[in-house]
Amino acid sequence: MAYWLSILLKAQVGFTNVFGYHTVRAGGAAFTAFFLSVLMGPAIIRRLRQLKVGQYIREDHVESLHKLHKDKAGTPTMGGLMIIVSTLSALLLWGRLSNRLLWIAMLVLLVMGMLGFMDDFIKLKRKHNAGLSARAKFAGQILTGLLLGIYLVNNPITVSESYVQARDVIDWPGLESTLAGVTERSQSPDVQKICGLLSEECRSVIQGKNNEALISDEEQETVLNELNILLSNVDLYEEALWHDMAVNPEGRRLLETSPREMNERDLIRFNRLLLERSFSGMIAESISNLHTKLGVPGFKDLFIPLGIVYILFVTLVMVSITNAVNLTDGLDGLATGVSIISILAYAAIAYIISRADWSRYLFLIYVPEASELFVFGAALLGSGLGFLWFNGHPAEVFMGDTGSLALGGAIGALALLTKQELLLPLVAGLFVVEAASVVIQVLSFKLTGKRVFRMAPLHHHFELGGWLESKVTLRFWILAFLFAILSLGTLKLR
Repeated sequence: MAYWLSILLKAQVGFTNVFGYHTVRAGGAAFTAFFLSVLMGPAIIRRLRQLKVGQYIREDHVESLHKLHKDKAGTPTMGGLMIIVSTLSALLLWGRLSNRLLWIAMLVLLVMGMLGFMDDFIKLKRKHNAGLSARAKFAGQILTGLLLGIYLVNNPITVSESYVQARDVIDWPGLESTLAGVTERSQSPDVQKICGLLSEECRSVIQGKNNEALISDEEQETVLNELNILLSNVDLYEEALWHDMAVNPEGRRLLETSPREMNERDLIRFNRLLLERSFSGMIAESISNLHTKLGVPGFKDLFIPLGIVYILFVTLVMVSITNAVNLTDGLDGLATGVSIISILAYAAIAYIISRADWSRYLFLIYVPEASELFVFGAALLGSGLGFLWFNGHPAEVFMGDTGSLALGGAIGALALLTKQELLLPLVAGLFVVEAASVVIQVLSFKLTGKRVFRMAPLHHHFELGGWLESKVTLRFWILAFLFAILSLGTLKLR
């Protein structure tokens, strides 16, 4: 809403144009979500108590842990509703609702939250700790992951690998001189063919700047637009001019179909390859099918191609992170604080990759629409802090599966939509450690009959070791913060 108001009222009320900046809207979303959460908190907690939506503490085989937690029995749960409602309300007010990545992230948050709500509601009806069956919960998580994966495979979120962006031009003076015809290279037949297809306006811009200062940003945009128009030209390719295209594996595959018979995507991709050949060293080589490839942290040009298997990878990410957050939600404020830290890290990444200059400098995949994911992360930050206001030790309300699955889904969505999927184990390192402790405990007990930890997840191990609950939570927050800082530090390691 704020974004559209800035557009509608820009002429009448000049200061409203600040709401067009996603940084300003992110701040507004964070504060709005926080105050909504804090304001609605007492009413929701009161209502949950009236409905007797309280936490049930089961008597585990570890009697000492039950003694530590028995006072929590009856504390209202399903408090994750506060996070979901305040986040979505803030985003409807401050988000740019024409941005599809924002809608994807909001839908994942809502769908996972609904799945968790069903689990909490069944626990309420049964007056027992058992909610949805493990099979039903997994089915919901898998279905969400599959649908998200199918969408991402068929609707790339990265900038088309074919269209020429400003970040793709690595030598503007060389490109300008070549197009202007002041170098021997510009006399090559292929370049002459390209120049002959440019509009008079574009040629006048280039020739007017010959031997002068570099063309301005506006004039660069004119050149880029002209080059991108050429990408849809079915008459650009001539075998005699680009005879070496058959040597390029991708070019050879595309040439199995005549340019006049290619579909639009293949034609644009093929013509981009022609431009890269003609302006080698001036226009950067692009990567095909980037949306289904995984960038390996620490390597600028190393990608793992998954193709259609990317759908299964997305599903694995969603199932893993949502269950990891769910397992971590065992102490007052623990999962909330760790989630906030992980979301902050991905919000920072979203801001970086939404900028062409920063993403190019750091050799990160450029996702221009990710600017609204920064607003999404800010809204979650605000709602999470608002919920922590009541969830801190001693907790007045628990998030329940409603909150843990929603937050896990949000973190997974941010990892996927920022194309930093393989950074997730580091950004959410504390969640990984908690989930790994459960896996290790189960495998050890089944294989050897012995337990590695006093109890899993790991936070209970330290509780039973004599640490106060507040100390466990605080120290785990510190570890989560270190994981997040380390993950951001890796962005420069290329």
